[in-house]
Amino acid sequence: MLSSQINSANHETEATFKTTGKMKHKTAKIQDVARVAGVSTATVSRALSNPQKLSEATLKAVSDAISATGYRINKTAQSLRRQKANAILVCVPNLGNPFFSQILSGISKGFSSTKYSVLITDSQHLDEKEMRIIDSFSDGTIDGMICLDGNFNSNQLDKFSAYNVDDKIVFACEWVDNANYPSIRSDNEKGAKLAFRHLYDLGHRKIAHVTGPENNVLTLIRRDSLNHERERLGLPFNPEWIIRGDFSVASGVEAGRRILDMKDRPTAVFCASDEVAFGLISALTSSGLNVPKDISVVGFDDISLADNFVPALTTIRQNRKFIGLRAAEKLSEILEQNKEQKNPYSAEIVDVELIVRASTSRIHVSSSNTY
Repeated sequence: MLSSQINSANHETEATFKTTGKMKHKTAKIQDVARVAGVSTATVSRALSNPQKLSEATLKAVSDAISATGYRINKTAQSLRRQKANAILVCVPNLGNPFFSQILSGISKGFSSTKYSVLITDSQHLDEKEMRIIDSFSDGTIDGMICLDGNFNSNQLDKFSAYNVDDKIVFACEWVDNANYPSIRSDNEKGAKLAFRHLYDLGHRKIAHVTGPENNVLTLIRRDSLNHERERLGLPFNPEWIIRGDFSVASGVEAGRRILDMKDRPTAVFCASDEVAFGLISALTSSGLNVPKDISVVGFDDISLADNFVPALTTIRQNRKFIGLRAAEKLSEILEQNKEQKNPYSAEIVDVELIVRASTSRIHVSSSNTY
């Protein structure tokens, strides 16, 4: 009975917020229902679309709030929302970062022969944008999303699930651990091992690492892989040699300054991104050191500048265009499949490659930093 009370709201065309004072004649919103019921907007949405998933007590609270506010779903708008927008949204954590250009190129290529247009948003300050993204699904602006940002937290992902749009999302490059979303990503563990072993094979034993931002999934897997290789080979470890960065040039410059101040200075550094490596090399050379004669440097990504930097950067190449292309193909498959099919979790791992250039060399035996 309570479920039918709530579902009956779907058959009304419009509503007014029937209260007194300043709120009189105001069109009721789902937020008004949530506030009166003492629940989240996600719970109200679930009550309207999947009432069988909620308890009788919650359904009654929402039903009573609907009656109190006069809230009704506009049937015409609801019908429009069921139509495909033929558009997908790509969430990029930093549009100014050149790393994402090839991924976006691959996504564009993947959708070029389909009916879908590609929209792009910068997902910095994600807390302020999460509901706008959900609204884009619910109002028919977009049909699906490719997310290049692994900073979504469990509460945000729960909202996508509550609004029944979580099965139209694919992660690319980055992902969220313990979240059941398809993802296309590089073999980051292998990449870190390749970088470390390259430096080891050149005779380096004091190997530092400039990480990405703390709690980022790429940061964790690359750092853990490097540390595992260090332990496996029985190499010396100095806690100072693990330097927190944030994938930016500025964090590389700061890491360079810290290395210059170290009494036990490393002979080689593996950076979590090419931009970090650029900043690090800049700081070291500005202080009179030579890369790679004094310190060898390895990056990660192989962005376009890596081959033209001075010295040309040894780095781990990610096949970023292919990652974007496969993410587009995966999302297209999801959107075209039977709506009754639940999209299964899958992780497609894309191979990486060590690109050796001029920023690394065999350790100089005359160096006071040899081990």
